[in-house]
Amino acid sequence: MSLEIVEMNKSTWTDEERWQAVQRRDNAADGQFVFAVRTTGIYCRPSCTSRPALRKNVAFYENADQAESEGFRACKRCKPNRDGPRSARAQMVADACRAIEEAEEPPSLDELANRAGISRFYFHRIFKEVTGITPKAYAAACRAARVRGELAKGTSVTGAIYDAGYNASSRFYEEADRRLGMRPTQFRDGGRDTEIKFAVGECSLGSILIAATERGVCAIDFGDDPELLVRQLQDRFPKAELIGGDPEFEETAAAVIDFVEDPDAGLDLPLDIRGTAFQQKVWDALRSIPAGQTVSYADVARDIGKPRAVRAVAQACSANRIAVAIPCHRVVRTDGALSGYRWGVERKQALLERETGQ
Repeated sequence: MSLEIVEMNKSTWTDEERWQAVQRRDNAADGQFVFAVRTTGIYCRPSCTSRPALRKNVAFYENADQAESEGFRACKRCKPNRDGPRSARAQMVADACRAIEEAEEPPSLDELANRAGISRFYFHRIFKEVTGITPKAYAAACRAARVRGELAKGTSVTGAIYDAGYNASSRFYEEADRRLGMRPTQFRDGGRDTEIKFAVGECSLGSILIAATERGVCAIDFGDDPELLVRQLQDRFPKAELIGGDPEFEETAAAVIDFVEDPDAGLDLPLDIRGTAFQQKVWDALRSIPAGQTVSYADVARDIGKPRAVRAVAQACSANRIAVAIPCHRVVRTDGALSGYRWGVERKQALLERETGQ
């Protein structure tokens, strides 16, 4: 199982981001990459306190093995070829995540801390620092994912609940709506008896699909093929009743398209948003970014009180299925460069240019 919430092993560093981390001797970047100095033949951790090198003499490598394969020697001061405290913490949290995922019933905080050999308070802080959520929230997400998997197989609701480690069905039903987006029996049956209104149109960015449950808009998708957009919605809920051509909902769709073409028109729609507690925090933060402005993934991480969860923020942005209403297109890299976008970087650039009046 992969919830993709641990922010370690960041693979999307740009060289400029790496250089900035080296300049500020960022401990948080240790274990993410190493840098080598061509004039000395030595490679170091980003946090190394050795005399700063000139940018033109610096090369970056993913790890010590890569640097040594190019003929560089490990720095004797920062010892980049040895596991540092950050790597040890990451491994500790990874082990705890596996323990949570594999347990029939969620282990207690004391059990997890004892396994790691540290106090429960310190373990709780480190786990949240690395993953962006608490051990309890991670366990809840794991159990919900197990239930989704069992229901998708056609397992009875009761069986799926207890197989996932819930001690009482009431505990699951308390959060079922938020985790599944519908009643458990409906989810198991591919959305049976669920009404989803949708409309497909064309805009300057291509085809667009807007879909909503009784709670609010649950999807805004861009694409090049309108039929494919509808098929993707059907694949998500194969037995839901998809209702197209509803006059009232057509007005909602028109409002979305108007906003895409003219951001000054504004967009204020009820949304049906579901995700992990961490994703919800990120998406709420995105909705507070004013049109015409951009922020970095690091900015969002700081805003939600998780400055080290930059990678997890990027993953939450990529998991967003409601384009423009949850404006993940307003999040860019630290150097201002556009990064990935579920609906294509070209559309992201076009949206930003319209909002800034370019």
